[in-house]
Amino acid sequence: MAMELPSLYLKKREQARVRAGHPWVFSNEVEVERSALSAFEAGQMVAVRSDGGAFIGTGYINPHSLILARIVSRTPGEALDRALLTRRLKKALALREQLFVQPFYRLAFGESDGLPGLVVDRYDELLVVQIFTAGMERVREDVLAALAAVLAPKTIVLRNDVSSRALEGLDLYVETPVGEVPEWTVLAEHGARFEVALLEGQKTGWYFDQRPNRARLLDYARGRRVLDTFSYGGAWGIQAALGGAHEVLCVDTSDLALRQVRRNARLNGVEQTVSAMRGDAFEILRGLHSEGERFGTVVLDPPAFIRRRKDINAGVQAYRRLNRLAMRLLEPDGILITSSCSTHLRRDKLQEAVAQAARLYHRELQLLEEGHQGPDHPVHPALPESGYLKVVFARAFVE
Repeated sequence: MAMELPSLYLKKREQARVRAGHPWVFSNEVEVERSALSAFEAGQMVAVRSDGGAFIGTGYINPHSLILARIVSRTPGEALDRALLTRRLKKALALREQLFVQPFYRLAFGESDGLPGLVVDRYDELLVVQIFTAGMERVREDVLAALAAVLAPKTIVLRNDVSSRALEGLDLYVETPVGEVPEWTVLAEHGARFEVALLEGQKTGWYFDQRPNRARLLDYARGRRVLDTFSYGGAWGIQAALGGAHEVLCVDTSDLALRQVRRNARLNGVEQTVSAMRGDAFEILRGLHSEGERFGTVVLDPPAFIRRRKDINAGVQAYRRLNRLAMRLLEPDGILITSSCSTHLRRDKLQEAVAQAARLYHRELQLLEEGHQGPDHPVHPALPESGYLKVVFARAFVE
């Protein structure tokens, strides 16, 4: 029997977007006279309705968040419970098993998999889970039970230490509710093997979203000297070495990241080809230029420089500066592979940064390919924010 849920009424002029499939309701879109926000608890299930009372969807609410409600289902009365979580996770798993031979991927990607506020990365029998919202935190035990039912993992790690949880009024914590976490966890990608420190590493431990772009790197690294900036565990650089690069330099600010680079270079038998340098990428790029160093291929895979809309101008300047510094290090006919995971940076702005850098150094530019996030990070068609990753492959040459 469908359960009765309290109603959340939208303003007449604010409902078209949600009706069209967008999964978020913002706080300024609600008729607060009919839906007093003080009456709701964080994470509570609600029925989202038009001003006339027509059903739009069920979701969970957080009266303290700018994103007031997140749609879970378009079926009346359907709540975020263990049965729904299990069904959605099975669908997510079926897609990944179709796409990937080996069990290393993002299993669940929030709204794009019908699981708002939930991210799950799979390392074979070990799962790393992140819960971002009060609604998903409220059903945490059901999430764990659904994962157990779908995959029966030996280990589940909750990396709920991301700063965005604070916006939902949630505590930050790391727990291992199932099994034990080894110091190093091994994954495979494009014939390479990598060790990651899941409890100490960044986010969920690995950036699976760049996997298809790292595959394309191989054609641009063969026989070249490669610079891998913001290298983290060496995913780009070590695969470049395996693909025939004659020398690779990985750069990162983190001692742990560079320790992983060195371990992974040894693991893949390319420790004679791959070296690591600690420091700020901007400063190192300047230093390498002053020393006359040149590279056939430069990879830029920075963290997001734009986290909020108000940071767009400063963030765009940072991307421009980074690409200009990289362009100076390219050999004639050099390849620049540059990316942005900033949701608020448009793809054309990233291309513009590369084009401006080429003009500044009197290079002709060819845009060779565009990259996107992998299919284990599917894009929700009504939520542009879910298509966040932009990658540009470009060739810069002198006539």
